[in-house]
Amino acid sequence: MADRIAVNDLRRHAISTETAVRTSVERVLNSGWYVLGQEVEAFEREFSDYCGVGHCVGVASGTDAIELGLRALGVGRGSRVATVANAGCYTTTALMALGAEPVFVDVDRDAKLMDLGHLKQILSEAALDAVVVTHLFGLLHDMEAILDLTARAGVPVFEDCAQAHGARRGGRHAGSFGAAAGFSFYPTKNLGAVGDGGAVVTGSADVAGQVRRLRQYGWESRYRVGVSGGRNSRLDEVQAAVLRAKLPLLDGWNRRRRDIAARYTREIHDPRVRCPAVHGEEYVAHLYVVVTEDREALRAHLAEAAVMTDVHYPVPDHRQPVLTGAGGPVAALPVTDELSASIVTLPCYPELSDEEVTRVISHVNAW
Repeated sequence: MADRIAVNDLRRHAISTETAVRTSVERVLNSGWYVLGQEVEAFEREFSDYCGVGHCVGVASGTDAIELGLRALGVGRGSRVATVANAGCYTTTALMALGAEPVFVDVDRDAKLMDLGHLKQILSEAALDAVVVTHLFGLLHDMEAILDLTARAGVPVFEDCAQAHGARRGGRHAGSFGAAAGFSFYPTKNLGAVGDGGAVVTGSADVAGQVRRLRQYGWESRYRVGVSGGRNSRLDEVQAAVLRAKLPLLDGWNRRRRDIAARYTREIHDPRVRCPAVHGEEYVAHLYVVVTEDREALRAHLAEAAVMTDVHYPVPDHRQPVLTGAGGPVAALPVTDELSASIVTLPCYPELSDEEVTRVISHVNAW
């Protein structure tokens, strides 16, 4: 039987980056400084330059980046924040931690991103305190269109870039459009650490300063707490050093991901499988997600051929028990519900070989 093709294979990634990662970790170990030191400061400079923004603040996770970034924008208890419900409940988790109310927006059937028509409707119906735009699966949303809508309503936009490191539109990177943006460096991300980590990027010195205080207990100065809502959420020196080593390789990895995704879209011909469009630099192919009416049959067929799949994500936020248990009305999100029952993630990562990509395509077409 042919070797198993995983949805993602971090062992291959570790092998391909082993020398650079080991050198980075050893540098930190030899320094004797492990939290909020020179590596974090250097990574914050390098990543803010890469994103084309003035400031980057490293935190402990991508979810913390959303929570602390939104808190720095003034979101708190009772705030109403628009977001999508098809992105794994991460933004919703952050909103619940803030005591804010998620206002769910349906998504576009093809792009699977926030539907502009529904957002416009929601903005016209009631006041919002913020909009979180998720660049799901690595596809950068049309941020000019989003900002045109939100600017009229005077609502700040926070970008969730956890799956979109390096995506570009009109020469600008994901994370450079909104009032602030959050990134995750979970190991499976396009730019991944060897543990958890995240960052908030922003063009505002005030927002960046607030996040810096919030990530460390709300300190205004050492041991002096002047900001409420603070916590211990710090990107450590090891993760920052590893991310510094990997950042110069990110664009090359993204090109390989796009090439794989383009082959899938052009060469998968099964009429029961709907593939995403071929995109340019606005897409970094964090996940390659197809749609089919018989998901479990396709997954079983591929598993028998040693091609692994996944579902990102099977339970939309508005149907999560933590929200539905309260007994309130469930948001009407027909496209989100439709997609949650029919999406399948195929293997897509830079270390896949051309032969493996061909195998995936052949097995999908043989279904």
